[in-house]
Amino acid sequence: MGPADMTATPEERKALDCGFAQVQDVFDDCVAYARGKLTPEGLVAYISGARSLCRMGRGQEPVLAFLEEMPDVAAQLGEEVIQVVVEFTQKLSRTPNAKALPPFLQSLGAAARALESLPLFNEYLQLVWQTMERTMPKVHGIDSMYNSPCLPEFLKSVPFLLSQLSLGGLRNWVDYGVKAYPNDPDRQCDYFLLQSADSRAVLQRERHGTLLADHERQLDLYLRGLWGTQANFVPYSLAFDQLRKPVPYLDGLGIHLPDVYDDMPNGVCGIDRYRALLAHLNAHQSWTTSLIADNFSPFQRMAIEVFEDSRVEALAIRQYPGLRRLWLALHPIPKEGACPQGWSAIRHRLTMLSRALLDSTHDYTDPVVLRHVARFHEVMAGEAGTNDMAQLGLAYIAETRTQSDQSAKVWFADTEVDYRDDNRLMWRFIEEGDEEMDETRPRRAQSAEATDTRLPPRLYPEWDYATQLYRPDWVSIYEHLHPKGDAAEIDRLLERHQALAKQLKRVIDLLKPQQKVRIRYQEEGAELDLDVAVRSLIDLKSGVTPDPRINMSHKHDGRSVAVSLLLDLSASLADVPGGCTQSKLQLSQEAVSLLAWAIEQMGDKFSIAGFHSNTRHEVRYLHIKGYGEHWNDEVKARLAAMEAGFSTRMGAAMRHAGHYLGHQQADKKLLLILTDGEPSDVDVKDARMLIDDARIAVRELDQKGIYTYCINLDPHADEYVADIFGNHYAVIDNIARLPERLPQLFMALTK
Repeated sequence: MGPADMTATPEERKALDCGFAQVQDVFDDCVAYARGKLTPEGLVAYISGARSLCRMGRGQEPVLAFLEEMPDVAAQLGEEVIQVVVEFTQKLSRTPNAKALPPFLQSLGAAARALESLPLFNEYLQLVWQTMERTMPKVHGIDSMYNSPCLPEFLKSVPFLLSQLSLGGLRNWVDYGVKAYPNDPDRQCDYFLLQSADSRAVLQRERHGTLLADHERQLDLYLRGLWGTQANFVPYSLAFDQLRKPVPYLDGLGIHLPDVYDDMPNGVCGIDRYRALLAHLNAHQSWTTSLIADNFSPFQRMAIEVFEDSRVEALAIRQYPGLRRLWLALHPIPKEGACPQGWSAIRHRLTMLSRALLDSTHDYTDPVVLRHVARFHEVMAGEAGTNDMAQLGLAYIAETRTQSDQSAKVWFADTEVDYRDDNRLMWRFIEEGDEEMDETRPRRAQSAEATDTRLPPRLYPEWDYATQLYRPDWVSIYEHLHPKGDAAEIDRLLERHQALAKQLKRVIDLLKPQQKVRIRYQEEGAELDLDVAVRSLIDLKSGVTPDPRINMSHKHDGRSVAVSLLLDLSASLADVPGGCTQSKLQLSQEAVSLLAWAIEQMGDKFSIAGFHSNTRHEVRYLHIKGYGEHWNDEVKARLAAMEAGFSTRMGAAMRHAGHYLGHQQADKKLLLILTDGEPSDVDVKDARMLIDDARIAVRELDQKGIYTYCINLDPHADEYVADIFGNHYAVIDNIARLPERLPQLFMALTK
């Protein structure tokens, strides 16, 4: 993709027509990422949706959240979801609950990943609306113009809740909170923020069964390992369709299956129920051929489906005998003669037949059942196909049909085989009818041309000390390669500190690994390995093919260090400290240049990056030097172009630097943070919020084996820096000595 594709076109900016400065700042990045996720039509709908949200007059937060979340949501659920979200957001904005718009839009990514299908997502939107209506204050039973105090808190908790509950469980959890505190909004808010004991207790109560979202990878490996196939899972909820219970099925979108399965009373666990369903569906995919549905009556199709289900299961059992035990445990056992007189017994009879075909130890005595079971096994002894099952089904219906089968009173007891699908795979309809479903469109394949070379915004959680929970996908980090300046400027800075460089060189020579280790058997190396060379010469004289690996090289042993230097590039770095003639930015450039030169001399792997932030929606992470680059003119040019601006959202930047540092192969991993103040941002009023988040980020990195150390230029840093870094920090009171102190600190830390 060329540079022109990495920015928004004038036509796209005109289509956006949004005057918010921050939206304009991130629009290029958002559009570049969206191009890799959406079709041209989807991109038009995406920009149009952002324009609609901008015109609602609810500020820039909803627009920014929409731009960040929608490409991934649309890629997960289909591009029609864009219009669904826009219409729901507009509907929500017309209520007194405008403050709930940003957390609602922020929850969409987590909801799409957890629910994975548009019908379930629509159920989620309906649940949000019902929660709003039920928690808005009412006066004399009439809706008032006051907002729901609990809706924003509920939406903030949604990402965590959907990681723990099915959608049905979430609905029950919400229902309890609404009913338990109808006249106590403060306690209701505590409930929806998961701060009350009963909130956590109800959460544990609803965490029953096996969630598909938790076991999707395991089931995908099951399909690959046993059946050599893979499929997209499209979950649905059993909690919302009370009149007609959904049934698993397979179509162009993938395998549609419940989002949660409870353990059975007979000991079959939820994951085994998923396995039984997937095995049955894959047996159909392997051995079923389609029939023309128009040639058969509904009852005939039901009978044919029973015989075909039994045929593919018999073939699967030949390949994997253990499936019989699993399917028998899940198949109902209808009691012979249980259907009352006058009721339609068609389902009852067919389920008895199905059980008898699967279970050779059944105790049914009905001669018709026994006769058709025997015919089935006779046919299966040869090369039986779907057409053979059609003949068996037709014969069964012709022999067993009764007048009462047409009755509206259908006997359903013990007739539901819930691991079987609805068999739409085996039917083709010539004439359009009610039986056809228009849900067979395949997912749009991403074209190679749609792949963007620009890195997408990376979302990180942020710690909320008030709730003692993470805010999932809260901060958006945009990565860029730092622009270049004049590399000669850095060379001039190094020349100015030649005396200091000579002192550092003496220390570096002492710290460098002294012991050398030979690496033998190299085709190319620093010198000849005489032992191997003589042996190869003897082989050559003897007529044997000689070993060409007659060279050797050396490497230093004893020092394995990877370093990431993270620079705070916030606006305060442009200040000139008292008693200095240079700004903090210029002093930082000198110090980082000396440090980079020193690390290069020592041979350690290191990277340099800067960061600043303009609210949680726009944290800029600027790469100055990568781990694979050497200290050269290109890196110096980027360092020379450093500029100060915006704020200091430190926790997210540290997590991102730790992400790259964690992938380096080294015994010691050191993250150095050079900053001149406490974490802060324009959208955070509580100073403690970002300090606590940075402290948690340090703890996360420590758990990954990354040692963090802060060099702080703020003379008042003792008031907060220990809360973040413990005793892993140094405060440089005399900032003019920073070029000298920074390399010395590094060497002390990596001895």
